Amino acid sequence: MKKILVTGSVGQIGSELVPVLREKYGSKNVVATVHKTMPSQEFLKSGPYEKVDTNNKEELVNVLKKYNIDTVFHMVGILSAVGEKKPDLAWKVNMESLKHVLDLAKEMKLKVFWPSSIAAFGPNTPKKETPQLTIMDPNTMYGITKYSGELLCNYYFQKYGVDVRSVRYPGIISWKTPPGGGTTDYAVAVFYEALKNKKYTFFVKKDTILPMMYMPDAIKAAIDIMESPIEKIKIRLSYNLAAISFSAEELAKEVKKYIPDLKYDFIPDERQKIADSWPASIDDSNARKDWNWKHKYGLAEMTKDMISNLKRELRK
Repeated sequence: MKKILVTGSVGQIGSELVPVLREKYGSKNVVATVHKTMPSQEFLKSGPYEKVDTNNKEELVNVLKKYNIDTVFHMVGILSAVGEKKPDLAWKVNMESLKHVLDLAKEMKLKVFWPSSIAAFGPNTPKKETPQLTIMDPNTMYGITKYSGELLCNYYFQKYGVDVRSVRYPGIISWKTPPGGGTTDYAVAVFYEALKNKKYTFFVKKDTILPMMYMPDAIKAAIDIMESPIEKIKIRLSYNLAAISFSAEELAKEVKKYIPDLKYDFIPDERQKIADSWPASIDDSNARKDWNWKHKYGLAEMTKDMISNLKRELRK
């Protein structure tokens, strides 16, 4: 990876991936794309950026050629809860932009990272220790685009030899990015509301268990798989990826250790149905065996770090 393009650089993962890549590979070697949402001035000054609509293939071609890009982290995406409200937009953004990137990767010999999700699973997928190869019957537009994207990535590898690599992310938790329309956003929102208002209403049941991951581990996984020798990458759909699984109530109790006067309750909404269709835990032994995936943060470590950083951030 010598010249890297990150699409969706203002999104949940992209906004934190770009600074890490710039620190690792040099600011001038990592180009960020922005579209409708502009990042902070600090972000814009940290390295090159271009305003690009990833659904416009010509705009993508221009930026790839301008910077002589060899690697793309394609992070553009409409998340689950928003995707259910705007399914046509979710299909257009999630699928058409990926097809453009893969077509250009084929033509220009690019290496590609694309994130899938546990949303690619569905109500008939085994809930515990979900295996790598299993029933895939997503029932949300977001999940449908993720599973379709996995099949498309695998096709471009098998048919054209495109070196595209992917992981199925669990819910991502971060103190830098506020909740943004995902079904697992309660695991982020509880920290904000606990610190600001000392109360939070979860939109899922207290015994809802979902796989989660702290953002530093999510960033590490993307870089680890992309840096691995090609012969180590045995799976070209998407690798199962896991770190921690916990219930909504377990999370609330962990946060309450740092904010004793936190009051919380559980009033499930339409997102409960989506959460119920997803696994409670993931078997990611293939990733750990093939490219030595290891997570760092458990629930206790993550909560401590979230509280510490978010306290400082909210004082600004």
